[in-house]
Amino acid sequence: MPIATPEVYADMISRAKENGFAYPAINCTSSETVNAALRGFADAGSDGIIQFSTGGAEFISGTRVKDMVVGATALAEYTHVAAQHYPVNVALHTDHCPKDKLNTYVRPLIALSQERVDRGGNPLFQSHMWDGSAIDLDENLSIAQELIEKTSAAKIVLELEIGVVGGEEDGVSHDINDKLYTAPGDFVQTAKALGLGEKGIYLLAATFGNVHGVYKPGNVKLRPEVLKEGQEVVVAELGLEAGSKPFNFVFHGGSGSSQEEIREALSYGTIKMNVDTDTQYAFTRPIAGHMFSNYDGVLKIDGEVGNKKTYDPRTYMKAAEVNMAARVTQACEDLLSAGTSQK
Repeated sequence: MPIATPEVYADMISRAKENGFAYPAINCTSSETVNAALRGFADAGSDGIIQFSTGGAEFISGTRVKDMVVGATALAEYTHVAAQHYPVNVALHTDHCPKDKLNTYVRPLIALSQERVDRGGNPLFQSHMWDGSAIDLDENLSIAQELIEKTSAAKIVLELEIGVVGGEEDGVSHDINDKLYTAPGDFVQTAKALGLGEKGIYLLAATFGNVHGVYKPGNVKLRPEVLKEGQEVVVAELGLEAGSKPFNFVFHGGSGSSQEEIREALSYGTIKMNVDTDTQYAFTRPIAGHMFSNYDGVLKIDGEVGNKKTYDPRTYMKAAEVNMAARVTQACEDLLSAGTSQK
């Protein structure tokens, strides 16, 4: 099945780190954006990750229901069906989940996957993110310890964040200051609290100047060497083999990053990069163009009836899917995952 099994996902992660590439993790909010992500991965010959944020999951459930678990479950089930027709492996992930939403998002979804595993199946999602960046590191890691025990039992990978990603996403905002750079001691504390795989596989969103949102190149001051220092300090502290990369890093807030910065982050063990802002624009741009070019068809002007062919949502949604898929393919090429699928 193209939806990665726990074993396939573990292999995806290790292959990416060993070979110096990363998977684009595409935020999706509808069947159309899922289709675009799947097509983009397939066109690039790359495995990939599809993820739903808390706000995205609530949106997916509809304006009347507004339930994150309902939305995430529904679109995950759709993706399981749709992905069978694409020649790549796909992992399902949930994005940033702060402390106040754990009981209404990540914990119920872990329980749902545990039920599937208990019946002899595979989890619905392959990984979940716990975002404790807004609280003290000790509490952040304490919650992560509780969660990794549950995710490991359900054959799921945990993602956590140490340090702070600046900017705003889904109503959660952080200032742009020195907290954007994870301190060396935080890496060591994380390794000691969560282990290095023996307690369960996890992904680490360490921060090196990352900022969510829309920025022109050069406006975000990244320091990818923070990731290199994090790997090295843990290697030294725990007596690991020199040059090893104990952490599986995640790159958040990458809009406006230079190709050089992205590639440097890959070389230090980054295996996943979140892509949302750029794919949102790629999806919306053809729709805007269609509306401006066909305003007299999509609107009933001066008592006329409009043109059904131009206001049929399929007309502009097809264009949106194709354009977003092209941006996903570009992300695969930028992250060097193009052509690496072993499906």
